[in-house]
Amino acid sequence: MYFLIRVQPKDIDFVNKIIEGYDGLGWVSTVDSAVGLLRVNVSPDTKEEVRGILEGFPVPVAIEGFVEEE
Repeated sequence: MYFLIRVQPKDIDFVNKIIEGYDGLGWVSTVDSAVGLLRVNVSPDTKEEVRGILEGFPVPVAIEGFVEEE
């Protein structure tokens, strides 16, 4: 399962480092760096905590969707 988010392309590395800093909560994959589209992979146990982190980021983060894979 994952969040699909959009950030300014210049903020991709920052977002990745912050999520990495929350050791084990999630991991980031870049979908399209030109438009700042990222995939933040989470587990069922960390989904809500990661949502809260994304919503409280110090840079604009648009949550474009959430995908629950089977």
